[in-house]
Amino acid sequence: MTTRHPKLLSLEQLRVKITEGEVDTVIVAFTDMQGRLQGKRLHGHYFVDHVIEDGTEGCNYLLSVDVDMNTVDGYEMSSWDKGYGDMEFALDFDTIRLLGHLPGTAMVQCDLVWLDHKPVVQSPRTILKDQLAKAAAAGFTALAGTELEFILFNTTYEEAWRTNYQDLPAANQYNVDYSIVGTTRVEPLLREIRNTMYDAGMNVEGAKGECNFGQHEIGFLYDEVLVTADNHAVYKTAAKEIAAQHGQALTFMAKYNEREGNSCHVHLSLRGKDGELVFWEKDKRSATYDQFIAGILATMRDFTLLYAPNINSYKRFAGGSFAPTTVAWGLDNRTCAVRLVGHGPSARLENRVPGGDTNPYLALAAMLAGGLYGIEKGLKLEPEQTGNAYESDKPKVPTTLREARDAFAQSELASLLLGDDVVRHYTNMADVELAAYDAAVTDWELRRSFERM
Repeated sequence: MTTRHPKLLSLEQLRVKITEGEVDTVIVAFTDMQGRLQGKRLHGHYFVDHVIEDGTEGCNYLLSVDVDMNTVDGYEMSSWDKGYGDMEFALDFDTIRLLGHLPGTAMVQCDLVWLDHKPVVQSPRTILKDQLAKAAAAGFTALAGTELEFILFNTTYEEAWRTNYQDLPAANQYNVDYSIVGTTRVEPLLREIRNTMYDAGMNVEGAKGECNFGQHEIGFLYDEVLVTADNHAVYKTAAKEIAAQHGQALTFMAKYNEREGNSCHVHLSLRGKDGELVFWEKDKRSATYDQFIAGILATMRDFTLLYAPNINSYKRFAGGSFAPTTVAWGLDNRTCAVRLVGHGPSARLENRVPGGDTNPYLALAAMLAGGLYGIEKGLKLEPEQTGNAYESDKPKVPTTLREARDAFAQSELASLLLGDDVVRHYTNMADVELAAYDAAVTDWELRRSFERM
């Protein structure tokens, strides 16, 4: 089983660092619907004197806005009629870490609860913790890893905004997949991100180049599911901040251009409460493992909204792209939505549907919900997909946000496994994005129509 990273701080260690002047700022942060860290920066002594005991709060609109932080209609938990009240940031003192790229700064992640201390059930971290509780009740613990890709540019975020994100200079001018010389070109940034994340309490594996120009991946060791999701959110934010300090910009968006998109392959396995193997028996997969896979496949289309939450997410799903188009599983087969890798203690499944824009809490919660459902119902696993899944007759992954939204909203399983409140909340999130996109006039339309139509 995993052990707590030695670089993470205890509450008492944080107190000492604040008292001695080593830390003067504490970021209190939660992860919002879009997978972003939101919160506030607190003076260290105020944090020690008041927040540790009394807590801190924020407006409940933070889980009811669009990407631009505009308040929008349709959310039951927060509205003008309800007055946009507060919710409490419930500090999780197991998540205290130093952020070496920000002088004198530590971070504490948190859950969201109402002022009567009841959980905000629509919060991504709460949704994941609910599924972890179900796993524990069934006698399981869960381990996960997320493989997050990004594209790096030799420009600032401000300049990218000013030029409307057009013709940005990629940090590499050719495919640097596994290339040492290609990654050496950007190693100063990659090295700082790796070392900063290690010092922030993450078990860093390494970095490698990817296929798109300027595309890279930094990998982290498998860990307990909640730890992995927390680390994912911190890493994603810190990587952008460190890039900005280098005068560069990087994006995790699922599909930046017509070349390869940014994936976030999610690896997941179960263990027993004492760490015993669950997915493997002697020299073969266990029945429990097969049922778990079957459950993920059975819920794949219904839960795609939680794996691919944005309009842009669906641009990844194309034949021959290494992003899946069919709901199928295979042994070490990268053309399938679910790829099985490893054996014995390393046996795990890889969900290849999520992109770099996925919310890790929601993706992992969906996988656990589906897999546990498969175990509970004893679902039978369909035959393995061999060969090219892109050319198979298997069911297709939704190809648009609208299709995924409808599958989720109409899913009896989603309501059963996640709850009606969660289904309505994230259906509305999709509706907000669809309405915004439907109202937009794109560069593609302008180029095709301005003169010639």
